[in-house]
Amino acid sequence: MPSLFRRKATDAVDEADTSVTIEGAEPIYRSKAYTPSKKDLGRTTPKRKIAGRRQIEAPPTNRREAARRMRLKQREARAEARAGMMAGKEDYLFARDKGPVKRLVRDIVDARRNVATYFLAGALVVLLGSSQAMPAAVRFGANVFWVLLAISVIVDTVLLCRRVKKLVSERFDENVPRPGGLYWYAIMRSLSFRRMRMPPPQVKIGESV
Repeated sequence: MPSLFRRKATDAVDEADTSVTIEGAEPIYRSKAYTPSKKDLGRTTPKRKIAGRRQIEAPPTNRREAARRMRLKQREARAEARAGMMAGKEDYLFARDKGPVKRLVRDIVDARRNVATYFLAGALVVLLGSSQAMPAAVRFGANVFWVLLAISVIVDTVLLCRRVKKLVSERFDENVPRPGGLYWYAIMRSLSFRRMRMPPPQVKIGESV
C-alpha cells in the first residue's frame, strides 16, 4: 500500500533543480521559496547621503578650548534670546510679561501718549528750577509746573487704568489676573520712555487696539 506521506518524485526533482547561478562561481542551490539577495547576485547598493546631517563637532582638546566653546554658545544663546524678545516672541519673554492679557496691556499703553512718560523729565526741570540759585519767579513757576504735572499724571493714569479694565474685561472673561497687578504693570510701563520699554512696542501711537 503506498504511503500517504510520500512525496512525488517529480516534486523532489523540481525542488532540487532550483538554483541561483552567479557568473564565475558555482551554482548555489536554494529552495523554491528563496529569493536571491543583491549580495548573492553580486550587486552593490550605494550608501544614501542624508541631507541636512550636521557634522559632529570634535571634542575640545584642552580646558581652554572647552571654556572658549562654552562662552561662544552662551553668547549665541543670549543673542537669540534678545532677538526673540525684540520680536515679542512669547517663549523669550520674562514671566511677568507672558500671556495674552499682559500683551493687551502693553498694547494699550504703547498705543497712546501717556503723561507719565514725561514725568521724570518734568521732575528734573522742577528740581533745577526750584534751586535756591534761581530767581524767585523761576522757583514759583517751577512749583506751579510741578503741581500741574502731578495732577496731569494722576488724571491720565486713572484714564489708563479704566481703559485697561474695560478692554481686559471685554476680551478675557476667565483666567484674568488681579486688576491691581495689571494696573501697576501698565503704570510702570507708561513711566518709561517708549524706546526703553521692554518688550519693545508692537503697535504705533494712535493705532487701535
